[in-house]
Amino acid sequence: MTGQDVPPSFTLGYVPGVTPAKWVRTWQERVPDVPLNLVQVPAADAACLVRDGAANAVLLRLPVDRTGLHAIPLYTETTVLVMPKDHHLAAADELTCEDVADSVVLQPLDDTLDWAGPPGTRAAQRPASTEDAVELVAAGIGLLVVPQSLARLHHRKDLTYRPLTDVPRSGVALSWQADETTDLMEEFIGIVRGRTVNSSRGRRPERAEPQRTEPREPRGVNDTRRRQGTRSRKPRRR
Repeated sequence: MTGQDVPPSFTLGYVPGVTPAKWVRTWQERVPDVPLNLVQVPAADAACLVRDGAANAVLLRLPVDRTGLHAIPLYTETTVLVMPKDHHLAAADELTCEDVADSVVLQPLDDTLDWAGPPGTRAAQRPASTEDAVELVAAGIGLLVVPQSLARLHHRKDLTYRPLTDVPRSGVALSWQADETTDLMEEFIGIVRGRTVNSSRGRRPERAEPQRTEPREPRGVNDTRRRQGTRSRKPRRR
């Protein structure tokens, strides 16, 4: 197949914790002839995914180096403290850094929060990933601070979480190459921004051509012609 024969498609990357399902459903309704391919990518590699052209766009966590990229902030997540269900801090509705000052708090190497480090006492070693850190929390080694979506992603029956109010929060954004100006890109931007079909700047569904009908003559004209035709008739001779 030549380049012109390859059917169009759209590839969307997304980082763990972000759920693009609602936007995918809208895409399938508006652009059913173009498949949307999903690719999960680690948070640290998300920007490179679009810079390298491996995806048309990516849902990533802020902050991010925007060199050569556009980014639209979409929402900001609550930051939570993950702990065993029987931990004494689980009795509170929300927590502050002061509440965890005497606790061991883990900071995985893939930490997505924009800070020097979590409150409390740091563990001797940093877990390789958030998933590994959750396992250590379950083992009673320490606590973990993450965006709420990651706490839900790695949910365990023996763990719970509470909002941590005085720490950085994680912003989620849609990012794409600065020179990506295709109709499909504009369509997806419109979807995540909540534009309706009529207000979208991208592709629009084709409208059926209205059926043409012959113009009708005014009602009075037809009546007049019928009357004239009746008057002009002559009786036949026998």
